[in-house]
Amino acid sequence: MKWLLIFFLLSFSYLASAQDVTTLLKEADNFERQIKEPEALEKYKSVIEIDPTNLKALIKASELNASIGGRQNDKNTKRLYFETSFAFAKKAFDTNPNNADANYVMGMAAGKMTDVESENKKIVAFVKDAKSYNEKAIALNPRHAKATYSIGKWNYEMVNLSGIKKIAVKLFYGGLPNGDLDSAIVYFEKCRILDPYFALNYLDLAKAYRDNHRPTQAIEILNKLVKLPIRTGDDVAIKAEGAKMLNDIQ
Repeated sequence: MKWLLIFFLLSFSYLASAQDVTTLLKEADNFERQIKEPEALEKYKSVIEIDPTNLKALIKASELNASIGGRQNDKNTKRLYFETSFAFAKKAFDTNPNNADANYVMGMAAGKMTDVESENKKIVAFVKDAKSYNEKAIALNPRHAKATYSIGKWNYEMVNLSGIKKIAVKLFYGGLPNGDLDSAIVYFEKCRILDPYFALNYLDLAKAYRDNHRPTQAIEILNKLVKLPIRTGDDVAIKAEGAKMLNDIQ
């Protein structure tokens, strides 16, 4: 009788936790749809407290920390958000290294770390990881829009490296790694097919066309960008930058 009672209590506790996780995930999703990213992040963190290996919550927590961190003006605050994003990405990857989304957030978070890291060797390691993890994500899921965008972004940035990042990469690579605007455009265009509402992809695609001396295509992409719906906390600023760029080109 005693063991039956213990079993019942454990089963009840498990079911209650599962229900809590389901409710929290729905609440987090609703906050994201309302573009309330800090509130959504807190819900995902609550899920992780209950279920430390919940892959969706870990991936979302990584993405949201990166997004919120990118809007911070204070360097130390930005770094803290990016480091937290990387930590959640690492937990997601450790939970399932063969999951496409887990590989994508590892690559995404590594890319963010290149913006705040000052040690040359670490910068180069993050640059390499930003490419390799996203390549694995695409190998696992060839239709992964964000990973496809990230490879396009990697190629674009290799053409436009500046400052300490360029010095570090040139020093440890023995020169700049292969990256070119044509490859960036191919990946950005593929991403546009996979996710036609991904605003940041449109902005970077327009920049790649502009830098590749193809203003007609850049204008076409920017005209589409400014008409896109707002889906994330970054989209207002992205669309505003696109509108300014469109005005400058025309």
